[in-house]
Amino acid sequence: MKTKLVFILLATLLLLTACGQKKMDGTLKLVDQNNKEITFPQDKPAVFFFITTYT
Repeated sequence: MKTKLVFILLATLLLLTACGQKKMDGTLKLVDQNNKEITFPQDKPAVFFFITTYT
């Protein structure tokens, strides 16, 4: 049963990655804690960390 579930999960993941786009059309803009817009470059891969706190 566990092997069957893993196979279905991997097949679904493969299908979703095959249907995706290679590159985003627009720019990715986020807002930081000071309400300034941050844009990420599209010409090379970028990694960003999302850290949040709950008060």
